[in-house]
Amino acid sequence: MLMPAAEAVLSLETTMTMLDNHVPEPEPDPGAEADSEPDSDPEPDPSADPEPEPDSVKTATKQTGESEETARRSPVGSVFFWAVAFVIAFVIWATVSPDSLGDIMTTAMTAVSSSFGWIYLVVPFAAIVMLVWFAASRFGRIRLGSADSLPEYSTVAWLSMILAAVMGIGLVSYGVAEPMSHFMVPPHGLAEPETMDAAIRAMQFSYLDWGFQAWAIFGVFGLAIGYSTHRKGRPALVSTMLRPVLGRLVDGWVGKFIDILTIIATLFGTTTSLGLGASQIGEGLNTIFGIDATIVLQIVVVAVLTLLFTGSAFTGVSRGIRYISQITLTMATLLGLFVFITGPSGFVANLFVRSVGSFAGDFLEVSFMTPSSAADSEWMLSWTYFMMAWWLSWSAFVGIFLAKISKGRTIRQFVAGVLLVPSAVFFVWFTIMGGSAIKLDMEGAKIGEATAENLDTAFFSLLDQLPLTLLTSIFTIIMVILFFVSSADSNTFVLSSLSSGGSFEPRRPVIATWGFLTGACAIVLLLVGGLQALQQAAMLSAVPFSIIVVILGVALIKELRSDHQIVEEVARKRHVLGI
Repeated sequence: MLMPAAEAVLSLETTMTMLDNHVPEPEPDPGAEADSEPDSDPEPDPSADPEPEPDSVKTATKQTGESEETARRSPVGSVFFWAVAFVIAFVIWATVSPDSLGDIMTTAMTAVSSSFGWIYLVVPFAAIVMLVWFAASRFGRIRLGSADSLPEYSTVAWLSMILAAVMGIGLVSYGVAEPMSHFMVPPHGLAEPETMDAAIRAMQFSYLDWGFQAWAIFGVFGLAIGYSTHRKGRPALVSTMLRPVLGRLVDGWVGKFIDILTIIATLFGTTTSLGLGASQIGEGLNTIFGIDATIVLQIVVVAVLTLLFTGSAFTGVSRGIRYISQITLTMATLLGLFVFITGPSGFVANLFVRSVGSFAGDFLEVSFMTPSSAADSEWMLSWTYFMMAWWLSWSAFVGIFLAKISKGRTIRQFVAGVLLVPSAVFFVWFTIMGGSAIKLDMEGAKIGEATAENLDTAFFSLLDQLPLTLLTSIFTIIMVILFFVSSADSNTFVLSSLSSGGSFEPRRPVIATWGFLTGACAIVLLLVGGLQALQQAAMLSAVPFSIIVVILGVALIKELRSDHQIVEEVARKRHVLGI
């Protein structure tokens, strides 16, 4: 029997179907296909222009007698070796001279935030506008795949992987910490601290950091890569999708440089999550067993997690990643219901309604709010700028992962599932967790003081005020571990794909290499400067991705305009033939 949350997710299928039905098209009804998993690949679409199989792959297949599946596993090339070399050099630098690396990163980050910080606000908002336009326009009917392709995963499984594999660990790391921090120190001085106005502003900016902007960035990348791979038959590479704008440059060193940059940004985005996960697990162990959350403990946790997610990545998306995602989503639903029922549910419900209304009314203002003083700039660097940069650094990883699991979805379905549903889920989660903590703090629970001292203790400070503290703390630690494994194994899979010519079936030695390097980078950055160093690495790697997102959007518009002409021509022919 499905849980209420799962039933609500399942009902999305009907909504998605209705979104497509208002525009006549000779394609199958999405509602009849959502929960089916085809036994064989559909017939190729005449509008697709798959690129021919590389001669090197054909030759290798003939000479060695490898199966077709093995032949599709692209061999590693210069992109893999250059990316690995850069990461190893970075690790060595951080080990030999951590002070110089820390100083350079701090200086660079200050320069970027003071001169180009506004980019982190403009680009995500532009991504929202672009996705809404794609879904509402005639392009919304175009399918990520051939015209008659079916989704490979049911809607429940699809949304579970989106939620858990992308940002699941943030539910615990920031679910209480961010709203509580904004409640104690309201953003931009917009409210008096520790008041009801401050509580509403706290939720507003939590929604901003974890809602539409983040998922729009992911959505643009996912849509572009999904269209390029499933409809055009191209490798899952960012450089390939930029061909309509950059032309043949993507075939040379420019394309390779873009792919290497994509790998590096993705790696640093993951190391930040790995550091957050280690910190949360360390604090949980301290709460339950009294073990000090030292840097040594965090390193041990990172090492263990690295083994877990690398092993899970070997199983691929359809097995390990899919099942772990569904388990973690179920666990998060149970924990959210527990906190809502046992906590101040009336206050939380009222806060949710007021905060959502306030966020909708002030959406444009808060989306473009830049710092007005040095203190304000420092706050932005710690929160909004960092969050937007973090999402940018994750954009390629999430985009490729979304593309992998979204074959057969229409653009309209994709936008609804990627932009609207996760944002709504995160709004509810942050209000339940953050709102409960705020109300209990108002009643003297001292959660705010614990959060100000150490963000990692915020979530467990909330659980300490509710029944079954020991049980829920253990439950949360297990959930954090599974959340991170779900996220990191999909990330390792994507890193391996990017460094294997865009193949969706990378070789195991490549997967193992990136799993090891991800853990190694997280450890050295923790030693250099803790979580701050991890955040700085993610933010710096995201700077060039702001430009790539813009180019990617332009390229996608060009591709869709060309494709729609072909789709309409096919529809006219079918109408004439009475099909």
